[in-house]
Amino acid sequence: MNSESNAPQRLLIVEDDVHMAYLLGYLAERERFTVESIADGRKAAERIDAGPAVDLVLLDVMLPYTDGFELLARMRGNPVWKDVPVIILTSKTREHDAVRALSLGADDYLTKPFSPAELVARIRRRLKSAPVPPERAPPSKKSRS
Repeated sequence: MNSESNAPQRLLIVEDDVHMAYLLGYLAERERFTVESIADGRKAAERIDAGPAVDLVLLDVMLPYTDGFELLARMRGNPVWKDVPVIILTSKTREHDAVRALSLGADDYLTKPFSPAELVARIRRRLKSAPVPPERAPPSKKSRS
């Protein structure tokens, strides 16, 4: 997230299709992101409830156990995750689905198939404008009197 530190930015990929998850991970790692992948909604919900937030989430909608809409609502209701940018990646092309995702707090909505270059550009844009979490903020400089 708009981090001043040199630590790699962390992406969480929630995608049940192994081939798509591999492609997304490859694209992210090629751009020097640290990647964590989760293949089902139940495990993603556990990760959101238990773990520290990441810098950005790539979220599929159609997932086993818990869908992406429920996960998005869960993130927005969690104080640790509420400001994390979320890009929805889905094969759902209906306007209703995009409106629902954006209404729940998604930062972007991209339908599959997508352009890899466009996805990377959207990730970079979201990370550039996202707030810096306190644990990644540069140390404050105290003025001397």
